[in-house]
Amino acid sequence: MISSINGRTRVIGIFGHPVEHSFSPAMHNAAFAHLGLDYVYVPFPVNPRNLAGAVEGIRSLDLAGVNVTIPHKSAVLELLDEVSPEAGLIGAVNTIFNDNGILKGYNTDAAGFVTSLERDRGVTPHGKRVLILGAGGAARAVSVQLALAGAELITFSTPFPEETAVLKKVITGSTNTAVGEVGWDRGELAGCLNETDILVNATPVGMHPATGEMPPVPLDSLPGDALVCDLIYNPGETMLLKKAKERDLAVLNGLGMLLYQGALAFRLWTGVEAPLGVMRQTLEKQLYSS
Repeated sequence: MISSINGRTRVIGIFGHPVEHSFSPAMHNAAFAHLGLDYVYVPFPVNPRNLAGAVEGIRSLDLAGVNVTIPHKSAVLELLDEVSPEAGLIGAVNTIFNDNGILKGYNTDAAGFVTSLERDRGVTPHGKRVLILGAGGAARAVSVQLALAGAELITFSTPFPEETAVLKKVITGSTNTAVGEVGWDRGELAGCLNETDILVNATPVGMHPATGEMPPVPLDSLPGDALVCDLIYNPGETMLLKKAKERDLAVLNGLGMLLYQGALAFRLWTGVEAPLGVMRQTLEKQLYSS
């Protein structure tokens, strides 16, 4: 954070309920300080019943912008002046930019995941066959972005199959990506995994504190050159990733997605490229130093 806040300091924040757990203030304030930018990032606990007033407050208080997290990512869409095509397809906004009183919504979560794939593992989605575990908000963001990036096939597996209907319609109606579905069962998953290039866990299974759990995935069925991704970043190595590494499979956790979505938002707000090294170091210190 800058050494002193003054009348020219631009304010950015995060709307959520709860929001106390967010790592974004530490990450962004470290970046502002490193670049000497006169910005400050603060958390705003926003009860769902107060969301409309909070969004109008972005204009009223001339905030530079905000991040939006659970449970507001979908509800906020109808309160904005403009929404990016990707955010509209996903049905969720996680970043708002105040462009001289015009509130513009984006989804940097989705692009952050694809950026992490490409930069951290050298994998591009084009032509890939992807199996996504889960069909909730995280799965929706990731699947739509993978489809927009040219994935050949996206297959969903979830214990709540009714969630996939809307996703299928969105993806097949807006991209050339084929969409499939497979049961939440080891036997059915085994038959799908042997033709999978990228496996993505978009469920909370394995998240702290239940770190001993993992989805019912028979990893032995994956090809040797497959990539196993887990959107969870706490712990840094979930049981799924640990078992994948034991099979000598390439792995990717959710830290990169968190980092790159933040970097994309940083550039929207400030017009300046984010200092990725500083932001990654700050996140790792927050997450893994204890």
